[in-house]
Amino acid sequence: MEWFFLVIAGGFEMLGVAMITLFNRNRGVLQLFLLMGAFGLSFLFLSLAMAVLPMAISYAVWTGIGAAGGVLIGMFFYNEPKDWRRLFFLSMIIFASVGLKLVT
Repeated sequence: MEWFFLVIAGGFEMLGVAMITLFNRNRGVLQLFLLMGAFGLSFLFLSLAMAVLPMAISYAVWTGIGAAGGVLIGMFFYNEPKDWRRLFFLSMIIFASVGLKLVT
């Protein structure tokens, strides 16, 4: 169940990053509440996962999901560049998170 919580936390982290971009484009109260809610839920689910999982693994996977997801959201929804270098480094983030899990 803790891995499920960690993946959910990473999903809300991705949503929070997307909400930062939305808030920067339109500084409304709704966007601010969505931003705070997404990050708040991300921290809540991260804390639930960390009740069982070690901090190092939890944080690495959580930030990996957030960083990789933020890049993908930027590429697909905000027309950020999709060149091979970005995809290469994105894959490195994912492989590093999986690698940490495999050696622990």
